[in-house]
Amino acid sequence: MSKKNVSVYLLILLVSVAAIWFLVGYGSQLTPAAAPSAASQAASAHPEASGLQAVLENVRHPVSILLLQVIAIVIAARSLGALFHKIGQPPVIGEMVAGILLGPSLLGWVAPAAQTFLFPQDSLGSLRMLSQIGVILFMFVVGIELDIDHLRKKAHAAVMVSHVSIVLPFTLGVAGSLFLYEPLAPAGVPFSAFALFMGVSMSITAFPVLARIIEERRMSRSYLGTTAIACAAVDDVTAWCLLAVVVALANASSLTGAMWTIGLSVLFICAMLFLVRPRLARIGQRSEAWSGSSGLLAALFAFVFASALITEAIGIHALFGAFLAGVCMPPDAKLRQFLRERVETFASVFLLPLFFAFTGLRTEVGLLNDWWGWMMCLAIIALAITGKLVGSMLAARWTGMSWGDSFSLGALMNTRGLVELIVLNIGFDLGILSPKIFAMLVLMALITTFMTGPLLALSNWVQRRRSLEGVAAGAVIQ
Repeated sequence: MSKKNVSVYLLILLVSVAAIWFLVGYGSQLTPAAAPSAASQAASAHPEASGLQAVLENVRHPVSILLLQVIAIVIAARSLGALFHKIGQPPVIGEMVAGILLGPSLLGWVAPAAQTFLFPQDSLGSLRMLSQIGVILFMFVVGIELDIDHLRKKAHAAVMVSHVSIVLPFTLGVAGSLFLYEPLAPAGVPFSAFALFMGVSMSITAFPVLARIIEERRMSRSYLGTTAIACAAVDDVTAWCLLAVVVALANASSLTGAMWTIGLSVLFICAMLFLVRPRLARIGQRSEAWSGSSGLLAALFAFVFASALITEAIGIHALFGAFLAGVCMPPDAKLRQFLRERVETFASVFLLPLFFAFTGLRTEVGLLNDWWGWMMCLAIIALAITGKLVGSMLAARWTGMSWGDSFSLGALMNTRGLVELIVLNIGFDLGILSPKIFAMLVLMALITTFMTGPLLALSNWVQRRRSLEGVAAGAVIQ
């Protein structure tokens, strides 16, 4: 830069500073006609509020509280997720545990003042809204991962296993409601809504978590892996349809209102699958030319949120619309991979831990403060395992699979994970679940998901041992 340019720059800077100094000094003599602002009143009322005290006041601002919550939640979720990954568990289990530990079950018990400061009651609305956005995007990714064409090819092997793994736990959930309704259901909730929701909560399989377990264990190309994915996909679709019916019945004030909601839901599903999906498939044929476009992401986000809005307006929850939007995505593998990478990374790293924390703030394990409460919790876990694991195993064995593969398939179908937490939060929001049974069902979701890895390892060890014993016996005979 030349000396001339430097001189001109300094001259402009000095003139500007002098002009601003003069204008501020002259303007300080003026008196406003309007009433003093809240900020000026607070400053005049507390002239000593400066320095460290001012910083503390700023930290208590809602935006500062939300930022502190996000920092604490993301650090805790990633740390525990990494820890659980090292011990052979899906990271999502660690993230779920982190959410519960930040709530009243641990942080509120050990350091109630810190928990109250970090999660004040008036801040939970903002946290809930952010977490709901994360769950909506997550359900969109779940819909993307649901390969309908693959589902058709495996339907003959998957339908029986998946439907038995829904019918049996659903029946057990309804039967268990006979004993759980009076002591645990909220006042005013009809038995039908409580029992049907308990049936759905017992029937859930976490398709995304199951798919990742299969991928991590390199089972995606095996017969067991592909069958498990197909069964979980059929299970997921069926369970969500059942949940839509239960939500419609719970939200409607009369049978006519429920039928109207169900009818609109069926109409919307048909429109999405038979009108929207074929048109999006034609658009997907041009995806290579504009798959990296920000306009594509903007249009798809608008489509996802519009679908979620429609189902929310119908009365069956916004998550169903987001799931359908994912199912309707074009079958082009590159486009789906592009969407999965862009959406899932942001949702799973940043937004979903907020949902885990919000769920943890609702989960009060301390409510199970007597032997009867823990016995009920263990009974619910036993019913869930019996319905899912045993039901899937027997159905798989009936279709011709070996006992070892049947047990492994049952263990995989018993995985509930994040999807179960989503369903439980819907029930809690609808007032179907009380805080006590909500805590029991959250523990059931954690335990059944945690069991999957060890049960698969046990099954593989037993099958390898039997194989070695068979080889040894053959050698002895020869």
